[in-house]
Amino acid sequence: MATICFGCKEEIKDKMLEALDKSWHPEHFACKECKKRIIENKFHESEGMPVCVKCYESKIQAICAGCRKLITEKVVKAMGKAWHLEHFICGGPCKKQLSGQTFFERNGKPYCTADYERLYAPKCGGCKKAIAEKAISALEGKWHKECFKCKLCKEPIGVDSKFRSDKDKQPICEKCAV
Repeated sequence: MATICFGCKEEIKDKMLEALDKSWHPEHFACKECKKRIIENKFHESEGMPVCVKCYESKIQAICAGCRKLITEKVVKAMGKAWHLEHFICGGPCKKQLSGQTFFERNGKPYCTADYERLYAPKCGGCKKAIAEKAISALEGKWHKECFKCKLCKEPIGVDSKFRSDKDKQPICEKCAV
């Protein structure tokens, strides 16, 4: 069976080069970026195709958003940027690595869930804890659904129910307000 050149799709009769699990005429083993023949022993691979060192360093290789240095090993892609694994960390006080973790973005920085909630999430008007999901907006604040209850009788106040507030901006149901 004839060996076919991956570059030109024709049969290879003389010299053959094998790279990236493919066979090539030596003159068809070329950089996918600049299209120039690769004659050096060192080259890189991008999407299964050869890339010369010069193109790889100038067009493909990423600069870390954390340290501004070239990434030559594992890369984390997040928030439209590239990061060294060790530099993709929480922008809050914990500074833990976030690769593979759920994170929130604020002002171009990634934050772990705990630091984001502590620093930026709105606080419930009832329990004062962070609100990360849907909330009730009332009395100039936000509330967990289960926390929006009458200050006096502790019964939940429905979304369509009437209520009043006391001087501390706490809800009082219509029944207790009389």
